[in-house]
Amino acid sequence: MTDRSELFDAVVHPAPQPPPLKGRGRSALPLGTQQKRWASALIVFLLTLFALDLAFAPPLQRVRDVSPVVLDRSGEWLMAFTTREGRWRLEARLDEIDPEFQRRLIAIEDARFWLHPGFDPIALARASVSFARQGRVTQGGSTITMQLARLLEPRPRNIGSKLIEIIRAMQLERRMSKRQILAAYLTLAPYGGNLEGVRAASRAYFQRDPQWLDDAEMALLIALPQAPEARRPDRRPQAARAARDGVLDMMVRARLINQRRADEARQAAIPSRAPFPFSAPHAAQALVAAHPGEGVIVSTLSASLQRDLEALARRSAAGLEREAQIAILAVSLESREVRARVGGAGRERAGGYIDMTRAIRSPGSALKPFLYAIAFDEGIAAPETLVRDAPRRFGGYLPENFDRRFHGDVSLEDALRHSLNLPAVATLEQIGAGRFHAALTRAGADVRLPRRAVAEPGLALALGGVGMTLEDLVQLYAALGDDGRARRLRNAASDGGDLFARRFVRAETAERVLEILATSPQPAGRAPAQLARDAPMVAFKTGTSYGFRDAWAIGVWNGYAIGVWVGRPDGSPRPAASGRTEALPILFEAFDLIGAPPVPQRLREERQAPAPALARLESTEREGLSILFPPADAEVLVLDYGAEARGLSLSARGGRGPLAWYAEGARVESEPTSGRAIWRPRAPGFYTLSVVDADGQRAMVRVRIRGAG
Repeated sequence: MTDRSELFDAVVHPAPQPPPLKGRGRSALPLGTQQKRWASALIVFLLTLFALDLAFAPPLQRVRDVSPVVLDRSGEWLMAFTTREGRWRLEARLDEIDPEFQRRLIAIEDARFWLHPGFDPIALARASVSFARQGRVTQGGSTITMQLARLLEPRPRNIGSKLIEIIRAMQLERRMSKRQILAAYLTLAPYGGNLEGVRAASRAYFQRDPQWLDDAEMALLIALPQAPEARRPDRRPQAARAARDGVLDMMVRARLINQRRADEARQAAIPSRAPFPFSAPHAAQALVAAHPGEGVIVSTLSASLQRDLEALARRSAAGLEREAQIAILAVSLESREVRARVGGAGRERAGGYIDMTRAIRSPGSALKPFLYAIAFDEGIAAPETLVRDAPRRFGGYLPENFDRRFHGDVSLEDALRHSLNLPAVATLEQIGAGRFHAALTRAGADVRLPRRAVAEPGLALALGGVGMTLEDLVQLYAALGDDGRARRLRNAASDGGDLFARRFVRAETAERVLEILATSPQPAGRAPAQLARDAPMVAFKTGTSYGFRDAWAIGVWNGYAIGVWVGRPDGSPRPAASGRTEALPILFEAFDLIGAPPVPQRLREERQAPAPALARLESTEREGLSILFPPADAEVLVLDYGAEARGLSLSARGGRGPLAWYAEGARVESEPTSGRAIWRPRAPGFYTLSVVDADGQRAMVRVRIRGAG
């Protein structure tokens, strides 16, 4: 039997029953299952927070959207560009900002910046109590991280926005280090107008980067972001002064400076806003395009030389028509770094936004030095080799000299020195146009052939019948100045090592070509370098494209290769404007601006006479006299007749000059300047043409002249 006391205990203190299984009554779950549920709920909650944090991440793209800044090789500012929003927002790099400014900013704005998780409970509580007592905002409770959140997503100033800023601040703290947060704040902080960031403000108000700031400058830069428009120094200097002096008082109370220093800082004038530096716009724009996403780009340019050559281009363009432009490119021979790039003489002139150092134009005679360099280097000819400068046809090509005069037998060095066309074409015929084109391409020049000559370059290549840029030409001349080594030009300090380096010609060949160019006739009004003390011994070459569309001058001296182009960006002719008259004086002024002492000139070595095989470029045996044009039994269309007609240019090959031409037994007079025989038929019909050389050799052809009908 059960004891009565036991029965009483069973009724009053029933034994604990195990919890029923799921779905059986309302009893509690087992302890282990309950803990698992709590853990699962916590995991779901955390995952939800993580998913929400990822789905609603803070918009950090604005921090990365900064104004690109282009510096010269020593760090001097050249030019900057606004953001897509039209703002000057310069990337803040803490290592380049006065550390004392950073310390004072944190002490005044957010004393526990290095400790809190994005919001400061103590500061928020103090601001809330002050608001409750005063009925208005008298203290700010926002941390630097919260201010950054507000800059990233501007919102109305209310309690709801403050709560969102706290959440965003915690998100930012999870993603960024404290230094990154401080740098982002100093990049986005507003300073009035379209200035954002401490670097833009320091540049605009103090004309330098904030690497070192005095007490007054620090106080002003700390005060401005709190009310940038109300305290703009350039528009509201009194308000800016009051705000700056208030920050100085805060610095004294925080024992950041003493009273004496604060009083001295109050005497400083309030600065006005100055424009940002504007130099090398074409080069800077190309560098920004080549280095997207980089806030600071260090170029190879020299700021002082760039400014000098820009001023030279503006001075020289003042005497030209408004449609004309001037481009100048200066390159260091040793490093191939571009030290100055002037794409035009000003944006107010026609085509001012086009970088004419990279525009494709016709080089004229500027390619001749490389033609002779290859002939000398490969043993095809020597500088002393003689060539006949006389009218002749090369297939269907009938070139003339620039002055339309012919000089008989000349040496190749004299032909180069005086830029004669016939010897250049004859030399190219010996080398081969395709071979010459390939050599230029291997040296790094991008030679654009006319559409009709894409399959095979022609002999017009000797006289610049192709498309090239000033950059291409300077790169080629730099190879001559660097002992015949061809290398690509460098525009930025971050450009990698020179992967392209090839031997263009031998050092001896390059030196000899430069010697020839250095003794070319000097520009008008300038004494020969051999006679003027300390004058630059510039090895130079000019070029004038067909129709006087492009005037060139490229030179090498004293460790530099410099090229000058003058013309109209639209390619229209400029009658009588040649490379010698337009571009060469600018080239010599550019070398004068370099300012380095002249390089000691080597004594010219005695040259041995060329080998017999190289004594003449062409065969020494005189070719039999024959008529090239018009060919025998040809029908020639003539549209006008008589003394005022344009006429036909008669040409022959072989024989010994001078040549005498006859049409139906009547003498055909030659032009006194060019020596060409121009025949003007009287009417359509059959004619007998003959030519007689100095030895009495005769050649004869029968042709038919017909009209348009």
